[in-house]
Amino acid sequence: MAFHSIDWTRPWLATLAARGRRWQSAALDGYPSYLAELNGDATQAALVTGRGKPLAFIAQEELPPGASYEGYIAETGRVPTRHNLHDFFNALMWFTYPRTKAALNSHQADQIDAFGVGPTRGGLRDALTLFDENAVLFPCADPRLADALRRFDWHTLFIDERASWSTRCEARLFGHALLEKLVAPYKACTGHAWIVDVPPEYFAADESTARAMLDESVSMSLLARPIDSRAFAPLPVLGVPGWWPANESPEFYGDATVFRPGRRTRIQC
Repeated sequence: MAFHSIDWTRPWLATLAARGRRWQSAALDGYPSYLAELNGDATQAALVTGRGKPLAFIAQEELPPGASYEGYIAETGRVPTRHNLHDFFNALMWFTYPRTKAALNSHQADQIDAFGVGPTRGGLRDALTLFDENAVLFPCADPRLADALRRFDWHTLFIDERASWSTRCEARLFGHALLEKLVAPYKACTGHAWIVDVPPEYFAADESTARAMLDESVSMSLLARPIDSRAFAPLPVLGVPGWWPANESPEFYGDATVFRPGRRTRIQC
């Protein structure tokens, strides 16, 4: 898929559209224009990577041979970036949730320093990569809704408590591979939800404040303790109320190949 395929009217992209449209236009102009746009924003925002280096974006071919991607970012601040949708959304997340991206980068770099880059990543690096690629942040002010998500109780989460969305819970996409997939949405597209306990006033905050609250909370939780893949709950993203016209009908959620029955008891996010 090409850059022109991005539809910024999709509900999950609404909060990203202002910067995203500008970047999209630059990307359509070509690779140099695209990198220049990203770096102009990076200079203005003064963001840093996992080890406090000023964030910048470089062409993928500038990554030195043999250098690890995450380790290079942590040590230099320079993010190797291809001219494609996958890396487009990765860069966008650096600006949307900068503290969370820096926390992920810090953990990845520490793991690489400790264990090197082998044929397998190991449990912690697998979980960090899963978060980076496919996470859906699930801010929630009602433990019953978080419990419904953990227990695969789709009827409660999406039908009985439909009015609770945007007032007591919501979904925000983080994983850049997931964002890439949703350029061409399909019903079975499923993210890995990371449940974030938030106070009720989170849902009354303006967009900038809410996003900063979420970024701080998630980054702090990532830095506080190791994570593993069991810390996520599956979330079929087109089931989120308001995100897909067909889910206005309760029958949409009756598809057990997508909204699978099950029970999780070890999710700790």
